[in-house]
Amino acid sequence: MSTKALRLGTRRSKLAMAQSGQVAKAVREVTGRPVELVEITTYGDVSRAHLAQIGGTGVFVTALRDALVRGEVDFAVHSLKDLPTAQPEELVLAAVPVREDPRDVIVARDALKFTDLPRGARIGTGSPRRMAQLNGYARGHGLDIETVPIRGNVDTRIGYVRDGELDAVVLAAAGLNRIGRSDEVTDFLSVDTVLPAPGQGALAIECAADNASLIAALAELDDPFTRAAVTAERSLLAALEAGCSAPVGALADLLADGQIVKEMRLRGVVGTTDGSRTVQLSTTGPVPETDEGAAALGRELAAEMLAQGAAGLMGERAQ
Repeated sequence: MSTKALRLGTRRSKLAMAQSGQVAKAVREVTGRPVELVEITTYGDVSRAHLAQIGGTGVFVTALRDALVRGEVDFAVHSLKDLPTAQPEELVLAAVPVREDPRDVIVARDALKFTDLPRGARIGTGSPRRMAQLNGYARGHGLDIETVPIRGNVDTRIGYVRDGELDAVVLAAAGLNRIGRSDEVTDFLSVDTVLPAPGQGALAIECAADNASLIAALAELDDPFTRAAVTAERSLLAALEAGCSAPVGALADLLADGQIVKEMRLRGVVGTTDGSRTVQLSTTGPVPETDEGAAALGRELAAEMLAQGAAGLMGERAQ
């Protein structure tokens, strides 16, 4: 194999660089080739609008994919939850490595937990999914909270709490773990309280579909259980015709009997952002042995959710 450096396309944010740095190290180990990071600015990085306003779908991905298609980079690393569910023919998802913690977390003032926040607490998040579920939980448990739309990187978001503008912010556990800031978490939100975004905590390594040798090398980093789980979650999202910024949560987890993985459970939720109406369902079946089997699980659960009125809770659906 060539000893020429492989070019890894990445967003410029601290989190993206940390994620890409970890993948670069793993790729060096499996290929024996040097890997250089190529920083690319995406529309989502420069726009100040809230993600729900600019569409969410693909805003952090398109520029990276364009660089791949033009041959300016050899492969790219994405946060899987940012990836549109439609896969371009000229690109292939070569690897989905082992998933990080998929949960959402709270960073709150005075080290408070979510249920200990004062009445009227202001909680910042840029995610309609998080708003819908936090408000729904609050309604069902007698809590009085206000969800406040925010944007920005981890420093900016946590800064709102440090400066006293907000009582708490919601972030992804995986992101804080990857940049070494998990000690700032004051509460982990159980997936029974808030289901994560489809694919949350997982990375996607993408390259050109005609680069067979690189596809084969990157496949060494693929984790079949993670791929099956995120394929089911993203299939659910696609079948709901919902974009990355829609108020949809999904999580597929593996159910084990001792050391033997027996089944996969897929849970999905859709809700209005004020938490007044939600559709939440789950299904359990054998662990899918193919991508198509995992996708079928997602489609089946989506069909059940749509039958219960999920479409009417999502606002404008993805086209």
